[in-house]
Amino acid sequence: MGNNTEVSEFILLGLTSAPELQLPLFIMFTLIYLVTLAGNLGMMTLILLDSRLHTPMYFFLSNLSLVDFCSSSAVTPKVMAGLLMEDKVISYHACAAQMFFFAAFATVENYLLTLMAYDRYVAVCKPLHYSTIMASPLCARLALGCYAIGLMNASVQIGDTFCLSYCVSNVVHHFFCDIPAVMTLTCSDKHIAELILVLVSTLNVIFALLVISISYLFIFATILKMHSASGYRKALSTCASHLTAVSIFYGTVIIMYLQPSSSHSMDTDKIASVFYTIIIPMLNPVVYSLRNKEVKSTFKKLIQKAKSSLGSVL
Repeated sequence: MGNNTEVSEFILLGLTSAPELQLPLFIMFTLIYLVTLAGNLGMMTLILLDSRLHTPMYFFLSNLSLVDFCSSSAVTPKVMAGLLMEDKVISYHACAAQMFFFAAFATVENYLLTLMAYDRYVAVCKPLHYSTIMASPLCARLALGCYAIGLMNASVQIGDTFCLSYCVSNVVHHFFCDIPAVMTLTCSDKHIAELILVLVSTLNVIFALLVISISYLFIFATILKMHSASGYRKALSTCASHLTAVSIFYGTVIIMYLQPSSSHSMDTDKIASVFYTIIIPMLNPVVYSLRNKEVKSTFKKLIQKAKSSLGSVL
């Protein structure tokens, strides 16, 4: 890659150039990042400490929290530094690293959401065989497969992006090194690289959405056949959080990646990017905790234990 480029660093223009908005945005993103860290690390801790949550659904949810924590950490601290200290310069290799890790974790989240849909399908449609089908060794292998696919996909996309020459401009009209934004700066013919990017992204998203859609078709068909009102409500509540997370995640992904760069609007891309890089990692633990009685029950018990321990010390 070093032989193909004269650019040694990139300049990230950020979200806005208005000086009066820098501090308010910094405060807002700092609060969001702190909530993201607390929510995702807290979710992982709750699942780890409560043996009742050592089930396939919560195993995948803990991995989702880990991925959200990592993907947010790959982007948000640099955004905050740019807003507070106007540190808009990022080195060539740091840009590639940020792009790689974000692409990897986004791909892992894509497939974790797919696994979670399959898990809900087995839980609702095949409840008697759930423990047999979703055995712990299988769940571990499926999760590892998600991470392996994420690393491979990120390697392909980063190689595809940085095999191009960057020798004219190094100003990225974005707040982080996103692939479409960086690729617009190339002085090479980018049609093949762009086609590869769209094709790989489309295959990942289409496969995931296909599995999720088929899973929920069977789930809804099973729910409609239920004669018990309590079973009906329980099945719906089981799937509601996942459907919310799926809708938010794939809505922004489709806007960003499943279109040619000529159709991209930088302002629209920035707004969509804020959602999937900063907002979604914060929302996922909130969505799952608010609609999950077991998580809320575990959280209340930990709070009560902490209060009693603090009371005994005092």
